[in-house]
Amino acid sequence: MTGSLFDASGPLSSISRRTALGLMAGGAMAAGGANRAHAQAGTPKRGGKIRVSGTSTSTADTLDPAKQSLSTDYARCNMFYNPLATLDESLTPQPALAESWETTNAKDWVFRLRPGVTFHDGKPLTPADVVFSLSRHKDPATASRARSLAMQMSTITADGPNAVRITLEAPNADLPVVLGTFHFHIIRDGTTDFATANGTGPFLCKEFSPGVRSIATRNPNYWQAGKPYLDEVEFIGIPDEQARVNALLSGDIQLMAGVDPRSVRRINQAQGFGIFETRAGYYTNLVMRVDQAPANNPDFVLAMKYLFDRQQIRQAVLRGHGVIANDQPIDPSNRFFYPDLAQRPYDLDRAKFHFQKSGVGGAALPLVCSTAAPGSIDMAQVMQQSGQKIGLNLELRRVPADGYWANHWFKHPLGFGAINPRPSADILFTLFFKSDAPWNESGWKNPRFDELLGLARAETDNDKRKAMYAEMQTLVAEHCGIGIPVFQNLLDGHTSKLKGLRPIPVGNLMGFDFAQHVWLES
Repeated sequence: MTGSLFDASGPLSSISRRTALGLMAGGAMAAGGANRAHAQAGTPKRGGKIRVSGTSTSTADTLDPAKQSLSTDYARCNMFYNPLATLDESLTPQPALAESWETTNAKDWVFRLRPGVTFHDGKPLTPADVVFSLSRHKDPATASRARSLAMQMSTITADGPNAVRITLEAPNADLPVVLGTFHFHIIRDGTTDFATANGTGPFLCKEFSPGVRSIATRNPNYWQAGKPYLDEVEFIGIPDEQARVNALLSGDIQLMAGVDPRSVRRINQAQGFGIFETRAGYYTNLVMRVDQAPANNPDFVLAMKYLFDRQQIRQAVLRGHGVIANDQPIDPSNRFFYPDLAQRPYDLDRAKFHFQKSGVGGAALPLVCSTAAPGSIDMAQVMQQSGQKIGLNLELRRVPADGYWANHWFKHPLGFGAINPRPSADILFTLFFKSDAPWNESGWKNPRFDELLGLARAETDNDKRKAMYAEMQTLVAEHCGIGIPVFQNLLDGHTSKLKGLRPIPVGNLMGFDFAQHVWLES
């Protein structure tokens, strides 16, 4: 599902920002470690040019960080700009343009800026640039896609010559995570023209043609010593997956986002090419509206969750490129993942018990699916076959991808969604599971969940936050009308000569921030 991290389509205090990588299932962790070791093998080398394809392109492509909406925008703007913080492999914020931050109450924050940073035009980074960059998101005229998140910042002011003070409307321990996301890149004070980019990022903007391509050349004055390694990156968008694969294998591009699991074998069998795999929180989910029949009956909801043959879905639908999920949205790559939640099994006896207890009966129940929600048609077929074994008659209703998110998504009693990775548990829960969430897919309302969400946002003690998020994951898994069978791994294809890739689980291509980290082996 494409779109902004804060759209449906598609935070931490300084004392906790080095929290260890979240627990992962044993086999998944081993494979992930091997993947990273392979991708990072060798010593970085300077020089060379690469051509890279994202999954989308549009004449609305932009260099305005506030208006980014597609993955192509994210990758491009990460080349030209920096945020105050960046997110690591466990989605923990790490220093970027802010070399440190502190808070005592998660409401009043001070971000101290890194000295010696300059914009591409040679002007030094100042607090005024940060104040301007963050404040413009709150202005309706900017049409920022992150305005809802920016509105929590009640005041943004300079605090001396090298710091910025931010006061929030209410405590939010995840503010550095929020400021580490794409839309909050820092631009020059007063910037209104985005025909080109004037940022502090690793590359200079040589060319930007919306809907066509961008060309980035190495910034010789970049504040990160030794980076970037490449001399030039050309970025394009090819919406058709098979066309991207063909471009990769023909040598027209050296890196591509969005490999379909069905294409993995073809790429791996081609000499000189490989797959880069990122375990992340991307999922296609069963949506059961608990405010409508039949899912207003809790036993029916449980019956459907026990019908998930998760291993079969992982193997048949994802070709093994996924991690078993447990009907809650926090995946094992997240530092707040709760590993002790008992895994719900595929259990036809329990499914039959709850289905019969629900009294729904054998009438045909439409299950809406579409290619717009990747894998949903295959998942629906697996569930239909399992349902037949317990007397449940699921009638698959396939609808076109065009207009699916506007016309069908969570507008039927039974259907499917597809949710992009989010940078924090708070953002994910706030957008999709809070009682008044804008995309509360199942219509689920739970006062205890809402209370915990507010408490966790204000809590700076990491252990206490983990306990709160653990209870929230349990509530969703046991009571919400959302079924999540698997988390889908993000797959990228690349020439074997391209090194330095490592997984950042907010998206493909190292969370779309590959450019400053990769190099070419001769």
